Amino acid sequence: MQLTHYNTHFKKQKFPITLVCDNVTNAPNIGSLFRICDAFGIEKLILCGDVSMGRKITKTSRATEKVVDYNMNESALTVVQNLKHNDYLILSLEITKNSKPLHSFQFQREKPIALIIGDENFGVSEGILKLSNDIIHIDMFGLNSSMNVVQAANIALYEMTKQLL
Repeated sequence: MQLTHYNTHFKKQKFPITLVCDNVTNAPNIGSLFRICDAFGIEKLILCGDVSMGRKITKTSRATEKVVDYNMNESALTVVQNLKHNDYLILSLEITKNSKPLHSFQFQREKPIALIIGDENFGVSEGILKLSNDIIHIDMFGLNSSMNVVQAANIALYEMTKQLL
């Protein structure tokens, strides 16, 4: 018998992770990010850039925007600067010449983590990459060098929460 959210026995838990979206503006992507933040017990979602809550977001989020702690800010750079000043570990999810594979990165509970994900077309901005304590990437084995931002966030948050359990 398939279980529903009414009869699963998953332990509710919050992880010290803030997901910062650097100019992620596609409404279905944002709605999906609300769902994964709820699913993975993420402490906070920060939407940055030209984002406005609307029907397309709430349709995809399936009401998780009502339970996920979130806020909106114009500048992801300002948000990241503030988080860094407040002693967050700043991790950008991006493929660069210096990025480290997600599967071999050791996540620790010593300080809260800010995971930065980037614009659907251009990725994490250069200014934020420079502020990052580390840049992590997902190894890919096909011809494409990128994946959908929500899929990438799913993979990263799964690995992070698995290690932080």
